[in-house]
Amino acid sequence: MKRLLLLVLGLLCTENVISQQITKDELLFLTPLWKGDRFSDGRPKVPDAILKRMKLVTLEEAWAVLKGENFKHQYDDNWQTINPDSVLVGRALTASFIPGRPDIHLAIDERGHTRDGRVKSQNSWPIDMLVKGDVYVVNQFGAHEDGPTIGDNLANSIYVKSGNGIVYDGAVRDINGLKEIGSFTSFFRSYHPSHHLTSPGKEINTTLVGINQPTKIGNAAVMPGDVVLGRDGGVIFIPPHLAEKVVKTSEVVRLRDMFGHQRLREQKYTPGQIDSRWSDAIEKDFSQWLNDRIDQLPVPKEQIQELLKTRTW
Repeated sequence: MKRLLLLVLGLLCTENVISQQITKDELLFLTPLWKGDRFSDGRPKVPDAILKRMKLVTLEEAWAVLKGENFKHQYDDNWQTINPDSVLVGRALTASFIPGRPDIHLAIDERGHTRDGRVKSQNSWPIDMLVKGDVYVVNQFGAHEDGPTIGDNLANSIYVKSGNGIVYDGAVRDINGLKEIGSFTSFFRSYHPSHHLTSPGKEINTTLVGINQPTKIGNAAVMPGDVVLGRDGGVIFIPPHLAEKVVKTSEVVRLRDMFGHQRLREQKYTPGQIDSRWSDAIEKDFSQWLNDRIDQLPVPKEQIQELLKTRTW
């Protein structure tokens, strides 16, 4: 009897934690290809070192790798941006909203406030969970007038907690205040000076239905823990188990481009020789070029050494 009581209490405690979140078991089930570290709730935790190297990856490089792995619905574009010349990289923490529906909204509010001990409004709940290296990824169903849930106050909180910006499929407000946050590199659909309404018994425009659950951002499928790469007006969501492959592939392409461009400027090879499959002589020249510059190239020294050992092209 005592063991049964403890089991029931444990289940109740688990329910208190998850609220609108996906369960840890379900998140583990949906991300079986990730074999690395995870957060306590099961969200994949791609290493910081990979995130740092991801900042130099182009959208073309990432897209090519994902397409080759049959992940064809990970990219979306036509965004408005804050700090458009900067690169946004981090682990996705997802939130999903639907157009406001009072019965669902009030039920979620009641559970969140009385049972789970959450405070403030629903749109702040996911933000309270952010940690360094996260990117807040929000399916706001494209909401425009009376839709913005993020203004300069919440944006400052997001930046302090994550050190990052947002991918927000909807309208933001307080655009001047957002631009004042130094490194708040962000992607959003539109701007509107209005504010979302969540007044029980009056008007409710948005309802939070999911935290860290699979979601849709434009034409992209997004999972919590995906690596977000936003740059040049587009955003791609990289499954955790492919993040290292994307980085390494990008680094190989970057080094080969540097070598090829230099040799073309020197007129050592013709464009036709560089654009086609390289001869054994060019490959040997490339290996020597890597060795000679191993401490100056924009790729980790250890990665170049690994490259020199395992090259198969």
